[in-house]
Amino acid sequence: MSHILDRPVWSALRTAHAALAEGGEDARRYPPSIVPFAASADNSAGSLTALEDLPASGEVMALVEAEPIAALPELTTVSDAKLVQMIAERPYPRIVDGRIVPLTETDAEDMLALATLTKPGPFTLRAQSLGAFWGMKIDGRLVAMAGQRMRQTGFAELSGLCTHPDFQGRGFGKLLFRFVAGEISARDETAYLHAYAANSSAISLYTALGFRLRAEMNFRIVKRDR
Repeated sequence: MSHILDRPVWSALRTAHAALAEGGEDARRYPPSIVPFAASADNSAGSLTALEDLPASGEVMALVEAEPIAALPELTTVSDAKLVQMIAERPYPRIVDGRIVPLTETDAEDMLALATLTKPGPFTLRAQSLGAFWGMKIDGRLVAMAGQRMRQTGFAELSGLCTHPDFQGRGFGKLLFRFVAGEISARDETAYLHAYAANSSAISLYTALGFRLRAEMNFRIVKRDR
């Protein structure tokens, strides 16, 4: 039996993030100004055609699934990668730490600049449309952040975890990781995340912090050229 997280984009756009979905019953995507993730309902010809029809000329979509990703002849494959999906082994306690502050729309440009520098994954100025983000600032400068991205019934993705290179090695990332996981647990949801399979150092860190491998995932970026 398949797990709700085997097809996390479709599951999110059918449940907790249904209000954000563009498309219909055969294929859906997030608004591209928020995040490029998209998915078909299944691998039937009708669903895949509907998925191909979602992007406008020049737009890209990101596909994430546990099963091999079906070919989309009308779209160009920009890149393929292997991910791991990791999930919290237990609930996390809620953390109170005055150094951690909620991030708001006024922080959006600083958040995008930090994400562009550190490359934690797809990130836009409207990332906060998906879920809350928190950060740490030094002398008014955003130096670390983490938040939530996709959500499904009973689950929330911990995402956007990054620390400015000038401030790494101070434990900010670990603290924010535990903080966001605690906020997710406080809602009686289970935290999970995605990481590139080749990023062994990150996977080791997440394992040490209490996450385990749930599934290997396929990740593809596709684009409509015309």
